[in-house]
Amino acid sequence: MNRDLFARHRAVLPDWLALYYEDPLEITHGEGRHVWDTAGNKYLDFFGGILTTMTAHALPEVTKAVAEQAGRIIHSSTLYLNRPMVELAERVAQLSGIPDARVFFTTSGTEANDTALLLATAHRRSNTILAMRNSYHGRSFSSVGITGNRGWSPTSLSPLQTLYVHGGVRTRGPYAHLDDRDFIDACVADLLDLLGHTRAPAALIAEPVQGVGGFTSPPDGLYAAFREVLHERGILWIADEVQTGWGRTGEHFWGWQAHGRNGPPDIVTFAKGIGNGMSVGGVVARAEIMNCLDANSISTFGGTQVTMAAALANLNHLLEHDLQGNARRVGGLLIERLRAVAAQVPHVREVRGRGLMIGVELTRPGTDEAAPEAASAVLEEARAGGLLVGKGGGHGTSVLRIAPPMSLTVAEAEEGAAILERALRSI
Repeated sequence: MNRDLFARHRAVLPDWLALYYEDPLEITHGEGRHVWDTAGNKYLDFFGGILTTMTAHALPEVTKAVAEQAGRIIHSSTLYLNRPMVELAERVAQLSGIPDARVFFTTSGTEANDTALLLATAHRRSNTILAMRNSYHGRSFSSVGITGNRGWSPTSLSPLQTLYVHGGVRTRGPYAHLDDRDFIDACVADLLDLLGHTRAPAALIAEPVQGVGGFTSPPDGLYAAFREVLHERGILWIADEVQTGWGRTGEHFWGWQAHGRNGPPDIVTFAKGIGNGMSVGGVVARAEIMNCLDANSISTFGGTQVTMAAALANLNHLLEHDLQGNARRVGGLLIERLRAVAAQVPHVREVRGRGLMIGVELTRPGTDEAAPEAASAVLEEARAGGLLVGKGGGHGTSVLRIAPPMSLTVAEAEEGAAILERALRSI
């Protein structure tokens, strides 16, 4: 059955549409932290549809909200008043930490980042963007143009002038040997030098934890230090929270809060987990920035009633059950368990992460060279053992990405770690 579906897939879909596994997997249904395939095999899901199934598969509150809203009306566009959209916007604005916040809903993180770039360049009257090396911000023309990860950047053509800054990767690059304080100082010096060679940029866009890049992150406080430099020059700070938002990192509700010494970002983008599988993204910005556009705009599908109802139910469940706290507690146990395993597996260079956002970087033993073949082998072996994980990395790295639904239990974390240990030891 999978072979037939795979052949049909290849016949009508693009060659560049990536699939995991030598024998591609069709997932038919899920419940909690588990999913099932067409053959009835059960898997513990440690990737959540690329960090999108944030709370749980088939969460009753979300399925009920979707069904009830679909029974009333599914869609009307932003040309009409929309109660679920207003209610969710009120919650997001309050949670964002941005004063006098306005919220615009989109259908994806790509579209959210695209909108943030439009706002920043219009507000600042500049098409120059600062971005981080090893970054990923989506697959639209403008977001590809600022992506600092060659594996996900199919063209150098762009409407923007993009300049790349050091700092998103702590353990590689020219400053890796420095301690945290000196690392931050060196990155700030690099930023200052870069600004001396260009016209004033519109904004810096940065993921607090780089997702596709392999769950890498700078020392806490780097973006706060950048903020001082940017604020003096009127340059905006866009925090791409598509993967880090909603408590995923455990320690904070937003990833930017690890760098919040000098206040919140000017713009925050979000998506993925808030919809728990529904297509929800969005942008939060100060009113003066959000309202700077001097032409009409709407969204046909951003903020549609059924997705807003799902996101509201999902957000309420996350807050009422303290899933951020669960991510901190269970994620901390999982990271320590995997670090203990890594100490005995020569292929593992580093286990890093926060909360339930964990990266396991693989290299050829005794070197810093990426081992993509090892990552693929572990992915296959983990699947055979009943565990689904993701892959990532950039600039010669290969990383296993682990991001289960945030309701993961201690027993499930231990089960997944045991399967992953066997898979790692098998290479």
